[in-house]
Amino acid sequence: MKPPCDDAVIRSSTGISCNANAQRWILAATILGSSMAFIDSTVVNVALPALQSSLHANIVDVQWVVEAYGLFLGALILVGGSFGDVFGRRLMFVLGVSLFAIASAGCGLALTIDQLIIARSVQGVGAAFLVPGSLAIISASFDEKTRGQAIGTWSGFTAITTAIGPLLGGWLIQHASWRWVFFINLPFAALVVVISFWHIPESRSAAARRIDWLGAVVGTVGLGGLVFGFVESTNLGWRNPLVFGSVVVGIAGVVGFVFVESKVNSPMVPLALFRSRTFSGANLLTLFLYAALGIFFFLFPLDLIQVQGYSAFATGAAVLPLILLMFALSRWSGGLVARYGRRTPLIIGPLIAAAGFAMFVMPSIGSNYWKTFFPAIVVLGFGMAVTVAPLTTVVMSSVDQDHAGSASGINNAVARIASVLAIAVFGVVMVKAFDVRLRHELAHLRLPSDVLGEIHSRVTKLAGLELPPNLDERTASAIRSAIHHAFVFGFRLIMLLCAGLAAVSSAVAWLLR
Repeated sequence: MKPPCDDAVIRSSTGISCNANAQRWILAATILGSSMAFIDSTVVNVALPALQSSLHANIVDVQWVVEAYGLFLGALILVGGSFGDVFGRRLMFVLGVSLFAIASAGCGLALTIDQLIIARSVQGVGAAFLVPGSLAIISASFDEKTRGQAIGTWSGFTAITTAIGPLLGGWLIQHASWRWVFFINLPFAALVVVISFWHIPESRSAAARRIDWLGAVVGTVGLGGLVFGFVESTNLGWRNPLVFGSVVVGIAGVVGFVFVESKVNSPMVPLALFRSRTFSGANLLTLFLYAALGIFFFLFPLDLIQVQGYSAFATGAAVLPLILLMFALSRWSGGLVARYGRRTPLIIGPLIAAAGFAMFVMPSIGSNYWKTFFPAIVVLGFGMAVTVAPLTTVVMSSVDQDHAGSASGINNAVARIASVLAIAVFGVVMVKAFDVRLRHELAHLRLPSDVLGEIHSRVTKLAGLELPPNLDERTASAIRSAIHHAFVFGFRLIMLLCAGLAAVSSAVAWLLR
């Protein structure tokens, strides 16, 4: 899911009008660059089961594949925008694209899960420069008369590429290898770099602020500590000093970040913006709703591929209605605030999304997609379509124009960080629920103690759990069935929690004034 306020980032600053030929090349480069980051976020989730099997990874390792990218992107995206203002938007955009490409090659060549996680971390750093750089270049290259059309073109093409991405990725995984999900970035990155140097003029902000180095470091340490503690608690347990210490460092980092931002002259996150009740409420709504989306998009491909037996391509196609629905209804939903006020769409939209999440509780194993998952996807997509455009409007209207860029950037960062935290926290809940249910299912099979011990030692692999060798076919089939039912049990629990988060975000909107 693209975060809210991307369009708002572009609208929030002034620019000059380049000639028509240059503008076409600028749009081509920024669309390709942004699409690489958007596609990579969605395609990797479809690839998780394949790389889990290929690299013999457990669910904690798989979490880190997603979290490493999201952690550095979410923590550094505001810094990436500041770098562009100071050192040059084109320079930082090209640097981000190049770093993203190099890291993509590293991901594709990874021989171990640890190598893949390191490469994904570097990818996240590259994306933290790439994403705000592409938006800032559009802002700087189009004046107010041409910017609306540019935003429409950029939004339309990035939506299409985001929709095609999981299909293409699924096809590559199914017919080639999960490694090609990363290798495919290389030719696109090369094309973006060439276009950028030939056709995009360099630009900087005349009123660029100092870079908040201290805030960036403290914020990254705080977020990283929390994520590490929660994710590794599944493997090491909460009493492990490394886990407990990481959580303590994370909490201290978050508190320290707030203190630093209140003291520095050019804060990465101006805390004064949160004096607006509307701005604070909009970001709290974003935190809850995008947390639900984050864990959903992490677990849903695992359910479809490892439990329901879908191919990677079919899994990519399964979420396509949601993306297309949001794209088709974006213009309509943008007018809801003018027609009904800002509170009503933000109350109703998350409630519809909550109903969509709740509908994912119904499918069992082997359920027909069109009768179960498809209606839930449509309802969830409609709820998000009703929410996102009004949310962007509320964020932008809650602060004065001078702070519109900071406000939209903060809201984007909140959406990304919400996903990172949700996967860390709800991943622990999923593993625990899976373990409890699996023990209950296996209790009826009267398995030998050594077989039970071996199964329970691998519980962190969830539905990708490998069975002990030398089992007869009947016993193996019964154990596989137990594993699948345990995963469905955990998935249903998480979907109920997601529905609760969406409902809470609706309640937050109700309290807005």
